[in-house]
Amino acid sequence: MIFNSFERMVAFRYLRARRKEGFISVIAGFSLAGIGLGVATLIVVMAVMNGFRHELLGRILGINGHIGVYGSGAPLSGYDPLAESIRKLPGVTKVIPTAEGQVFATSAGGGTGAIVRGVRAEDLLTRPVFQKKYRGNPADFAGDDAVVIGKRLAEKLGVRIGDSVSLISPKGNVTAFGTVPRMRGYRVVGTFDVGMFEYDSGFVFMPLEAAQTYFRLPQLVTQIEVFLENPDMVPETRKAIWDLTGSSATIYDWQQANANFFNAIQVERNVMFLILTLIILVAAFNIISSLIMLVKDKGRDIAILRTMGATRGMILRIFFLAGASVGVVGTVAGTLLGVAFATNIENIRQFIQSIIGRELFAAEIYFLTQLPARVETREVVTVVLMALGLSFAATIYPAWRAAKLDPVEALRYE
Repeated sequence: MIFNSFERMVAFRYLRARRKEGFISVIAGFSLAGIGLGVATLIVVMAVMNGFRHELLGRILGINGHIGVYGSGAPLSGYDPLAESIRKLPGVTKVIPTAEGQVFATSAGGGTGAIVRGVRAEDLLTRPVFQKKYRGNPADFAGDDAVVIGKRLAEKLGVRIGDSVSLISPKGNVTAFGTVPRMRGYRVVGTFDVGMFEYDSGFVFMPLEAAQTYFRLPQLVTQIEVFLENPDMVPETRKAIWDLTGSSATIYDWQQANANFFNAIQVERNVMFLILTLIILVAAFNIISSLIMLVKDKGRDIAILRTMGATRGMILRIFFLAGASVGVVGTVAGTLLGVAFATNIENIRQFIQSIIGRELFAAEIYFLTQLPARVETREVVTVVLMALGLSFAATIYPAWRAAKLDPVEALRYE
């Protein structure tokens, strides 16, 4: 082993507090707690940021396709042959023609703006986010008066399955007295809850043919949604679709549509990592101060050990082990605490909310209904190695000072 039994015994003996050395041990204890809390906080924050990004990406791509094919300034015609050609491309899992428009949804309970998407019945529940929390009979999603709305939109309008809602389109009928908005009542046949406030409170799905009739798009669609096996396959698939359509279509992918949003999350993640790393750095400076005080206090002991035959290397290893053990224990404790906290963070949030009686994670602000956390092994290993590296680096100078101490000088002035 790198450290023999004598060096381990002396190092750990120095870490145990006696009455006159209690202040040094208190500083060492604060150093251990600082490193542990810094590592735990960094792991929790990174896990939440990763979970936030992963959940948002999954929900956004669960409602919207990875690639959207639009007409150049006009709705798409002849969309079925184009959709079939795109469906044959490598990596494409689903191709869904969609007729989309904005409406004002009203009921006896209130009114709010919404986005209507017309899709075929067989394409509705193939979206992964709809397969888990869909209420209603999928067979009822047919005809010209059926709609499926988000759970929060239903709560806002005060409607349930079987009730009716009225949809008002701003693109109305032109009459001699001006433009009259088009309004029609629809029957709610189902609700969905994807866990993202923006979609649960503002989306309405209706059969494709009914949407084409309502928005006056005969045999036309506003876009073709393309879903891929892997979101990273967008560049090559986009080029293949462009080759199929030429200049007759406009193509947008999820990276373009949400670039600013995910770039902001990445910048915030990097800044939080840098700020929280300073906590561990401060704790490492505490290790330096406690070790320097320990070396100063143990000057006579070092001199006696040297006169008894201890080499400078042994003295260096003794104090290196004394300081490094604080960093190792703090890092291990912080890692266990951080992983446990991040894994159960939603249960902890619910518990705190039940105590204080206030909502800590408003879906209207954070877009998600639950606090997500995703612990990635690679990042945990990075945090652990960084904390250990700072702890070891903090022990080098005090240990070197102890090894360079002259026994004669130490005995003369002690």
